[in-house]
Amino acid sequence: MANSSTHPRTRALTTHAAALRRDAWREAALCYGALLLLIALTRMLAGFSPWFGLKATLIFAAGCACVRIGLAMHAPHARFGAANRLTLFRLALIALLGALFGETPDDTQAVLWATIVLATFTAVLDAFDGPLARAAGMASAFGARFDMESDAVLVVVPSALVLQYDKAGAWVLATGLMRYAFVLAAHAWPWLAAPLGPSLRRKAVCVAQITCLIVCLGPIISR
Repeated sequence: MANSSTHPRTRALTTHAAALRRDAWREAALCYGALLLLIALTRMLAGFSPWFGLKATLIFAAGCACVRIGLAMHAPHARFGAANRLTLFRLALIALLGALFGETPDDTQAVLWATIVLATFTAVLDAFDGPLARAAGMASAFGARFDMESDAVLVVVPSALVLQYDKAGAWVLATGLMRYAFVLAAHAWPWLAAPLGPSLRRKAVCVAQITCLIVCLGPIISR
């Protein structure tokens, strides 16, 4: 009796996992297509190097690899969902921003203003994925972690750009690296890896970090 009840359940879980992977890769392909269009448009307008597209692709690919590793946390949902789709699109925009590092644009001021607009738009989109997931009944540990790690990268990227455009010294990188220092510390002190309860203070700090870094990129802001 145990075997007869276990096998159908196992097959159902396997079927859901396979469907979820297919849906996730389909969404990733669509977001990558959008990223390719943005890369082509950006290179045409700003005159970036051929490496610009490769850097954006590698950043996005690294993010998708992390998504693949953690996707099982989205079970038992068989669909990737609109909320995760939005976060994946945000990841594509973050990859585009990250590819700016090391580039020397023809018109630095214009690129900085465009960067501010794109980074602000990317940050604002973060307000919608959580409500989308809850409204669809598809909230999961994966979605929460995916959103959090995307936010962490969104802090790293502008902190690196603030350094590149000489708005602050190398110390500003500590802003973006704090999350990863925390993860490394959790290996030494496992109690740090325990689940954290909701905190408006943590959310406020995250918003303040991203906002300040974006503002610092403004051409009118001095070192």
